[in-house]
Amino acid sequence: MPYVQNALGFTIETIFGLFLIAAILRFLFELPGVDSRNPIAQTVFVATNYPLKILRPFIPGLYGINLASVLLIIIISFLKYGLLIIVSGYPFHFTGVLVIGIGEAINTTTWIFLIAIIVQAILSWVAPSSYHPIIAALRGLSEPVLSLFRRFLPNLQGLDLSPILAILAINLIQNLVAYPIIDFGKALMMNSL
Repeated sequence: MPYVQNALGFTIETIFGLFLIAAILRFLFELPGVDSRNPIAQTVFVATNYPLKILRPFIPGLYGINLASVLLIIIISFLKYGLLIIVSGYPFHFTGVLVIGIGEAINTTTWIFLIAIIVQAILSWVAPSSYHPIIAALRGLSEPVLSLFRRFLPNLQGLDLSPILAILAINLIQNLVAYPIIDFGKALMMNSL
């Protein structure tokens, strides 16, 4: 029986994990900085378009932020962790699963930024002037974050320390925001046993 649980857990983790990443990317690609005509962005838009068509009439945007995308991220994360808990045999606790889902959505978002910044920093050394849709998407994701840190750094004649500071900030967000939320959700679930 644990083999079936492991297989189901892996399947749920993979399918919902990929869809969660697509939903987060959809939200991030709609923010300023990423060219919506990029083939990577277009693929993400197509993959997430159907559920957003259902949510958008009920959830309006706010100050240019697509709140339907935010709700989709929370729903996917909630379903992912709810199904994983059910498959593993633990009792389902709505609030605990919701809190864990929100914490994991924040954690996944920080990992997306972390990977984008690291890969973009490496590509800036290896192929600084190349244009590829993936490179353009990574640049669109990482540049708004890096530009925040460039404002506070002195000009070091071509040496850009903003990726280091951004990675430290992302690590702080993970450790001070995402992981405590996840732990709080787990505590809620344990208290319900």
